[in-house]
Amino acid sequence: MAHLKSAFLLVLGIFSTVLGQTNITGLAPKQFLSLPLGSILPTGWLHDQLMLQTNGLAGNEHLFYDYVSDTDWIGGDSFYSTAEEGKFNGMVPNGVLANNSGIIQRTQELLDYVLANQDSTGWMGPEVNTTKPRFLWGRYPFMFGAIQMVENNPDLTDKVVAALYKFVTLANAMIKNNEGLDEWSEARWQDFVITLQWLYDFHPDGNEDLLLDTMLQLKSTGLPWELVFDPQWHGVNIAESLKAFPAAYRFTHNQSDLDNASAAWDILFQYHGRPSGIFGADEYLAGMEAVRGTELCIVVETMFSGSYLYQVTGDPKYVDRVERIAYNALPAELTGDFWSRQYLQQQNQIAAKNMNPPYSNVFGLEPNYPCCTVNHPQGWPKFITNAFVTTADQSSLAQVYLGPFQTTTTLTTGNPVTVTVNTIYPFSDSLNTTITATKAFTYYVRIPSWVVNGTISINDGSSTPLSPKNGLQAVQASAGTTVFILNLPAEVTTESRPHGSIAVHRGPLHYAFDKYVLVPRNSSVLTDNAQQPLAQDLELDATAVWQYAIDPTTLQFVNNPPTSGTLPSPVFDSGLPPLSMTVTACPIDWPEAGDTFVTSPPTNPACTGTQTTIALTPYGAAKLRISEFPVFTAQ
Repeated sequence: MAHLKSAFLLVLGIFSTVLGQTNITGLAPKQFLSLPLGSILPTGWLHDQLMLQTNGLAGNEHLFYDYVSDTDWIGGDSFYSTAEEGKFNGMVPNGVLANNSGIIQRTQELLDYVLANQDSTGWMGPEVNTTKPRFLWGRYPFMFGAIQMVENNPDLTDKVVAALYKFVTLANAMIKNNEGLDEWSEARWQDFVITLQWLYDFHPDGNEDLLLDTMLQLKSTGLPWELVFDPQWHGVNIAESLKAFPAAYRFTHNQSDLDNASAAWDILFQYHGRPSGIFGADEYLAGMEAVRGTELCIVVETMFSGSYLYQVTGDPKYVDRVERIAYNALPAELTGDFWSRQYLQQQNQIAAKNMNPPYSNVFGLEPNYPCCTVNHPQGWPKFITNAFVTTADQSSLAQVYLGPFQTTTTLTTGNPVTVTVNTIYPFSDSLNTTITATKAFTYYVRIPSWVVNGTISINDGSSTPLSPKNGLQAVQASAGTTVFILNLPAEVTTESRPHGSIAVHRGPLHYAFDKYVLVPRNSSVLTDNAQQPLAQDLELDATAVWQYAIDPTTLQFVNNPPTSGTLPSPVFDSGLPPLSMTVTACPIDWPEAGDTFVTSPPTNPACTGTQTTIALTPYGAAKLRISEFPVFTAQ
């Protein structure tokens, strides 16, 4: 543990200068600007994922789940759960993107109630007229949701902005009096700073000094992530803290904040990264072992942090990883129908069973803790809403995340633009994009780092090699309609993992041996919900052979595109993605750790039987799997 702790210690000698900084002026600009909620819509298979989420646990838990039930939705004690754990924050974009009137109505009711019952001091929340302690952090996710509602419906602007300023004025005084600062507020101060920066950027109203001073106070009383970034911190706090450095940079103007952001990101994934894109933390940072877990909240919070990092810095490494997380780690931790979720996923997961205690590994309504039940719905909607950005001067539009989307916005000089991306990416290498615009402009599309020999064809022209700069390919879009086709091939690659094992990738997808579909399924129901029979807690198990080593030199990519052009629903379920790989394997001795876990992959194992060919499928669809393999050399 000592070597990991020293590797995570970031002592860059800047914190004292920030604390003493009293003459901060203005905010540094972002490299890219997000679009208002509702400007970007999913299509194709991605729209299907959103609708599965809407029709699954996320869109229905208010009907039966105690923490967010309709009886407590307005004004009850469970406001802490709806706000703090992200229900409101996630369901605001979910409702708008799915055009679900029921969800939209419920989020509007919550907003109206909170604003109507704001205390005369400025406080928002269930602590009004009570003796409950007032901690700042519980309001941060609520403010994120309120901002998204204003973006989607500008008619809400005046009352939301007025309420936020009342709260900011109070919060500023509370912080100076050392009030409202529990451990969560101290760890997640950057979320409040981002809200303050939204006010500064779009609704300053002469309050610039108040906003900047509050940002400085939050940083000075919050956890000093520059000095402390080690394995003893809670994994979700780490995921959210990745926004702290870019948020601080905007008001400190210190390049060292951006340097810290990059270093923290790289060190985190160097020492705790997973082939699925995410990092390991089963409560606390967990190192590299394939059997150690990752919490679902970490997945969705890291995705949001990575999007924000990219918008501030313009470094494509952040969004390369977010896309990998979205297409691997996120769907892996949910059943295909979105009715059950895990608390912890593992790279090598031979069963999802009740460990008694803990109850972290099963798929269900509330394995172990409720936080992921109410927080996971932000994953897909915020991925979608950050899929396109404009340049800082708003003269150009860029597609950041690749997949099926449609977006409409107006660029500077009154240039309305519509973009439609027709693709089944990441289940295909091809994307067909149609741009309509009143005036000519430069359009950008991200080219992932894993693309090899990619090409572009514009308006039926010949295919030419891609030439991206800082991860972005420029396309000169003319007035009228421009159509271009991207071909983004990738090579099959392997990643070195502990104990001499390897992981397998192609493009954005990570591949695994799915032991739940390739052998007889064995599941049992642990718990039924009396009000909603679809919300079951499930144990998954499969008893056939999984103990294989593979020869990576024999990996072969297999593409079986859907004949109809439409992917099956749900695409992230066992056996349904159209892509796979074959590889030569041999059985080996590889013991289990009880009946729930697999031990570490054996180094240089001997084959114990005849060589065979096994299939690997996308990790996100494999709910039970081996994805970090011992290796051998086929004869």
